[in-house]
Amino acid sequence: MIKDPSCILNKGILDKYHYLNSKISDPQVIQDQKKYLQYLRELREISPVVEAHTEITQLKKRIQENSSLLQETNDDEIIRMLHEENTVLGRSISEWEKKLEGYLLPVDKEDRKNAIIEIRAATGGDEAALFVSDLFKMYSKFAENRGMDTEVINFSENNIGGLKEVIFMAKGMNVYRYFKYETGVHRVQRVPETENQGRIHTSTITVAVLPEVTEVEVVIDEKDLKIDTYRSSGAGGQHVNTTDSAVRILHIPTGTVVACQDERSQIKNRAKAMKVLRSRIYLHEKEKLETQRSESRRQQIGSGDRSERIRTYNFPQSRVTDHRIGVTLHNLPVFLEGEIEELIEELHKRSNAEKLEKYSIDK
Repeated sequence: MIKDPSCILNKGILDKYHYLNSKISDPQVIQDQKKYLQYLRELREISPVVEAHTEITQLKKRIQENSSLLQETNDDEIIRMLHEENTVLGRSISEWEKKLEGYLLPVDKEDRKNAIIEIRAATGGDEAALFVSDLFKMYSKFAENRGMDTEVINFSENNIGGLKEVIFMAKGMNVYRYFKYETGVHRVQRVPETENQGRIHTSTITVAVLPEVTEVEVVIDEKDLKIDTYRSSGAGGQHVNTTDSAVRILHIPTGTVVACQDERSQIKNRAKAMKVLRSRIYLHEKEKLETQRSESRRQQIGSGDRSERIRTYNFPQSRVTDHRIGVTLHNLPVFLEGEIEELIEELHKRSNAEKLEKYSIDK
């Protein structure tokens, strides 16, 4: 929560509120229905904000008045009543401040969407692939605990039970809101089972989180696609299917490549691959647009910068550290069991605080 929500409104918003109120009462404007409806719509958008701000201001004024009375009286009963009233007024202010923050925060329409999560081994060979498997299990347990459904889209194994890559979808309410902060480089520090001298090995994996998009949101021309089919295979090149059911799709204009081999049906694999392709193209275009609008946007939490190390999992010290917010938890085994919501909520709070900063003009 911001330190002083009563100061987050700048004079321009209040002036606009009074201006719009005067306009919708102007007979000339009322006769022009187009202008009248436009002013009315704008007024409805900012009215809850101004009303909450006004309520907070009035409540604080009452607390100040009570505090002045406390300085002027020696009556124990009056003192008790004033203290009780100030306690109630303080709770009301906190409630109105939460409402005000909610009104001011821009709505992320993607938060409610399903999410496509891509986890890949980066540096560290087999140890990185093993940690891809660990993180996949962690996210799967988190999703299960929150009542989400998961569906594997594609995976690639190594010879010792690790995953070089896994792509899966999480479905449910507000899924993207919970997973979007996981995008970036995850570093793991632990002693591999094959290490005889007990030396700590450091490896990294990358996580990319995409909001699921519909065919309406991203239209892909079939002429822009190059589609190949091949036989699905598991670790060590062992064929798990005797037909060409696996699908690889190249989107020629962007050079985006998506492969899927999880299903035995070529049609199902193609459908899954197209979901991932649409989401990747959508996110690419969105990030390009946002970069054009503001270079600073890329510095915010959840910006999608995969080159940035966001988190370290240190097994010898049983700790997990999120470098974006400087938070360290000393419960790594529990964290890997899917209990990651505490950290996600801290990231969400920090993200909201950054979004609110632009309103903190008059202090």
